[in-house]
Amino acid sequence: MVSKNTICLWYDGDALEAAEFYAKTFPDTRVGAVHRAPGDYPSGKQGDVLTVDFTVMGIPCLGLNGGPEFKHSEAFSFQVATDDQAETDRLWDAIVSNGGQESACGWCKDKWGLSWQITPRALMAAISDPDAAAAKRAFDAMMEMGKIDIAKIEAARRG
Repeated sequence: MVSKNTICLWYDGDALEAAEFYAKTFPDTRVGAVHRAPGDYPSGKQGDVLTVDFTVMGIPCLGLNGGPEFKHSEAFSFQVATDDQAETDRLWDAIVSNGGQESACGWCKDKWGLSWQITPRALMAAISDPDAAAAKRAFDAMMEMGKIDIAKIEAARRG
């Protein structure tokens, strides 16, 4: 059954490559149907991969090979809650080492320009601490980071 709401992500001819990378990197992620163009279109030919059905951590997505006209931006990102430093490192490093780029505060981009927030649950707990001073210390520590270092966040939270 097709989901009532699906996230459509625009790619420049490499939606299948992206979906396969996500499937091998993230849990509960898989590649579904691959649909080929029934005729020529502005950025491709008949028989080219036009769309790819896939899920990212249980979220239904459609990769559309629409061409070079539109690019991803930070206005959309996947936020991935991680349970520990090992998971944070594994996901961050997989994205960055596969042609992606680091950004600030737990954000990075994959090689297709899609933004990811690799966010430890410990960070979210720290910056929402009922002790406002502890939350601010953790927040300030986060503002200095690319990939989140849980030990440093927890140390800042404790003061």
